[in-house]
Amino acid sequence: MLSFVRPAVGLLLIMTALTGVAYPLLVTAVAQLAFAPQAQGSLVRDSQGQVRGSALLGQKFEGAGWFQPRPSAGDFATVSSSASNLAATNPALASRVADAAKALHDPLAGPVPLALLTTSASGLDPDLPPASVLYQVPAVARARGVAQDAVQALVADQVRQPVFGPPVVNVLALNLALDRLTSPSRQP
Repeated sequence: MLSFVRPAVGLLLIMTALTGVAYPLLVTAVAQLAFAPQAQGSLVRDSQGQVRGSALLGQKFEGAGWFQPRPSAGDFATVSSSASNLAATNPALASRVADAAKALHDPLAGPVPLALLTTSASGLDPDLPPASVLYQVPAVARARGVAQDAVQALVADQVRQPVFGPPVVNVLALNLALDRLTSPSRQP
């Protein structure tokens, strides 16, 4: 019996050292050397070098002078990130979407884009479709006291085309660019 247990325990210890210690250390070292910004969280810094967030995570912005991201079922908390899991027929979902539509509705801009009313699967999606960002331009321009054309040009500069999928705008990057354009006393 001992002749079977000793090799099994030895193999377990060797595989634990390889897959639980050596491999993670190797992958971390390669990531830090080859992809340092991404390995450190894709942090976004403002003009003073202060960390404002991550390009990979959505975050909440307070006030009318900021572009708003998609709603978050977990209130942008990374620990509780997830979808709401509410079915399309759930009255709570219908009520939340109706409340959001009422709060965001601009009579001059038409219906509120769906991306501004529904949460993403992770609840932390940092990007919006350009149409959802452009919908917010009149309200942000009014709140900032800036010409709509200048804000639209800023949005156009922030549109990026991923390898797969439709064009998107990173809301954090857009708000930081907006902050540089208008230099308000507020910070995101």
